Amino acid sequence: MVGDGEERAPPHAPELKHRRKSPRFAAETEAEAEPDSGGAPEGAEWAFGGPGSLTRPPIRACRAAGGSSASFLPDSPAEEEVNDCDVTEPKKPAGDQPNVYTPLKESKAEFFENTREHHSTKSQSRSKFRDQPSTGKQSRHLAKKDGSQSGFLKGWTLVLVLLISISVFSFLWIKMLSLPDATLSRRNTQILQAFRAQMKKLRNTYQSQDPNLWKRTHVFLEKHLNTSHLHLEPAILLFTAGQEAEKALRCLSDEIANAFAFSQNATTIKINGADKAILDSDVVKLEVDDELSSGFREGKKVAVVHRFELLPAGSTLIFYKYCDHENAAFKDVALVLTVLLDEQSLRKSLTLQEVEEKVRDFLWTKFTSSGVPSSFNSMDTDKLSGLWSRISHLVLPVWPEKSLLMEGCT
Repeated sequence: MVGDGEERAPPHAPELKHRRKSPRFAAETEAEAEPDSGGAPEGAEWAFGGPGSLTRPPIRACRAAGGSSASFLPDSPAEEEVNDCDVTEPKKPAGDQPNVYTPLKESKAEFFENTREHHSTKSQSRSKFRDQPSTGKQSRHLAKKDGSQSGFLKGWTLVLVLLISISVFSFLWIKMLSLPDATLSRRNTQILQAFRAQMKKLRNTYQSQDPNLWKRTHVFLEKHLNTSHLHLEPAILLFTAGQEAEKALRCLSDEIANAFAFSQNATTIKINGADKAILDSDVVKLEVDDELSSGFREGKKVAVVHRFELLPAGSTLIFYKYCDHENAAFKDVALVLTVLLDEQSLRKSLTLQEVEEKVRDFLWTKFTSSGVPSSFNSMDTDKLSGLWSRISHLVLPVWPEKSLLMEGCT
């Protein structure tokens, strides 16, 4: 038991700790402890909620030195001098329970102090951030603006350089492509001019010929000489005449062929059907094939076959190879064929269509008569029809020329 004048220590310190956390419980504890504290003046009573209770200093828990009991003392200056509870902490004997009240108070004080310092530091940093001049933002904005402008300029510079490079490359490419075209164009112009000059000279020499002969021959061969046109087939010309114009037929065909070859700086292949009339058909076919193929491979551009009607019938089938519309062996060449009719003369009143029909009928009689052997290599109606469609591109009549010399053509 503890005397009336002594202060009673709480039985359990942890329980007091929990009670201290509640403001309501702390107030009740203070009210209960006031009658036992001995700090009230004699003969006076403290009423709960009165003016005295409101002005009374808070009760502090203090443990006496050398003992385990704790007393509740008013927080007055006199008491603080006598009881040095807050200044010096006595050594705890072994086995005593630790006093948690003072560390609790110190920890709470440290907590509030740290909180105040934190808020003070935070407010200072905020004020410092607010008071910081906007030069940093402006400089960053300017730097960002300068960087965007620099990137924009670099992008446009790259695009400009790329466009200039593409333009230069295109110009050089077009120039490289135009060089062969320019060379071919100059070459083509020279060929056409040479051919026109030769044809003009021939027209002045053979003045008795029909104007249609010169016009059609000139247009037909000049179109083939023009390198801007794609050559899909050779140029085939067939000249015909009566017996009275035999020499004019031979000379004019040679002259036109030579003009065509001369304009291309080439020579002419000449085959005479009269020299092969009595030979075997197969032999003649091989000879004609060899002469034409070897001559064209050597660079000759035109061949003249005189007296086509005198060739053995079967040998003429070799012209399928050289006069075909689509599959000719040589497409950039010309062949000039001559056919001398049995008639003494051709009427100048005949149209070109009538002249073509007269030549066709004459060859039908020559190559399909009863005296021609009927073998695979020989001519028949169907084969002759195929041959005629290939050699009758342009059939033109030749009239006799009085100005021609007895020997030679010019």
